Amino acid sequence: MKKCLKIIIFFPLCLFSQEDLLDEIDTDSVTNNFTEATFKALKIVNFESTKLVAKKDFTLVVAHRFGSIEGGFDTFFGLDDAVTRLNFIYGITDGLNIGISRSSYQKTYQGSIKYRLIRQKENGSPFTLVGFNAILINTALSEDNLPKLEFVNRLGYTFQFLLSRKVNSNLSLELAPTFYHDNYVMVNDQDNSRVAIGFGGRYKLGKRWSINMDYGLNLNRAKDSPFRNPLSIGVDLETGGHVFQMHFTNAQPMNTNYFLGQATGDWSTGDIYFGFNLSRTF
Repeated sequence: MKKCLKIIIFFPLCLFSQEDLLDEIDTDSVTNNFTEATFKALKIVNFESTKLVAKKDFTLVVAHRFGSIEGGFDTFFGLDDAVTRLNFIYGITDGLNIGISRSSYQKTYQGSIKYRLIRQKENGSPFTLVGFNAILINTALSEDNLPKLEFVNRLGYTFQFLLSRKVNSNLSLELAPTFYHDNYVMVNDQDNSRVAIGFGGRYKLGKRWSINMDYGLNLNRAKDSPFRNPLSIGVDLETGGHVFQMHFTNAQPMNTNYFLGQATGDWSTGDIYFGFNLSRTF
């Protein structure tokens, strides 16, 4: 295992106003010349979107990924093998969020910060730029299997920029260059530090419906890696104070390092997972 990556990073912050989710419903124009509702949820599917929680708002995201539907009735199409993640997010300002989460996948805890740098504006910036950084702790690693295990080996890091543009009232697109590092990797020939590029988008089908898709392209995956690039497709449904996302994906884990680095499903064989994200703002 490689030594822990030590990175000191500074977070430049630009604070802009953002409407609450309830005010954004059915809103597709601009407010104060800023483009609104590029994305309605904090996630596209697996990738973070450029949406942030508003100042002093508290959001709970409950996410589920069931087991592979390939299992059929033996696992009730994956319902027997669910993975759950609870993510608590608070808006310190309209342009700065902090979050803490716990996932049953590898019993992972994560702390995160999300901050807006640039906001799409009519007759101004043509895009929105948001930064996302996280540190995670894999508590499932066992000294029984890894006698030399130290706490530092449990850590992982995520550094990501999210670049989005609302092309028109129906279509929004996002690009997400990502650097992620795990102090412990399961594949011997795999670099601990990896680079990926995420692609995502949302197309509005009605006042409260949209179809979403995202894909992650790993640029330095080991040749003998059993893992695949994550591809996810789903729909968003707005219902009052929350957004309900339903989707299919070939990645069961939900933390960025894991859905990018440990996706095992295969769309070509039907080895995919059904899941949902439920976001509720208080």
